[in-house]
Amino acid sequence: MTNGGAAAGPLDATDRRILATLDEDPRMTVLALAQRTGLARGTIHARLERYRASPALRPHSTRVTPAALGYGLAASVAVELDQHQLDEAIAGLQAIPQVIEVFAPAGQTDLLCRVVAKDPEDLYRVSEEIRLCPGILRTSTSMFLRTVIPYRVAPLLAGDEVLGRGGVSSGRPRP
Repeated sequence: MTNGGAAAGPLDATDRRILATLDEDPRMTVLALAQRTGLARGTIHARLERYRASPALRPHSTRVTPAALGYGLAASVAVELDQHQLDEAIAGLQAIPQVIEVFAPAGQTDLLCRVVAKDPEDLYRVSEEIRLCPGILRTSTSMFLRTVIPYRVAPLLAGDEVLGRGGVSSGRPRP
């Protein structure tokens, strides 16, 4: 199991440059990407094919916000389950469209679901659907009030260039 999947090997400086440019404009053509990065089109094309064959790139559908589809409320649902029914529980969760991600965290929680809903009443319905999945013993729902830091990878792609001492970003340019 992985944390969202990694490329077949570690990303080199060329990979980071290509992916950072794509992060700014995912619809960029191979030619435009080559011009922007100063790399040969063949290099760009080969790397893009490698990324597509690996889990390095998320699906295009992740750029669509649930709010744009009418699901303006987001929450996390912590799940405690019967470990003997893990596969059945995961299958049940996959059948619920409003469950958009599921993680297996360390600690007391067995699964952590990221869910979306249209309103509080819909969130209650989604939470109940989750609770009624095979193998799920208990749930605890926490509604998100707002997004403070949206999903981002640009700082990761920049690598050590933006890191301060101890590998922690200081938010300030390095001297």
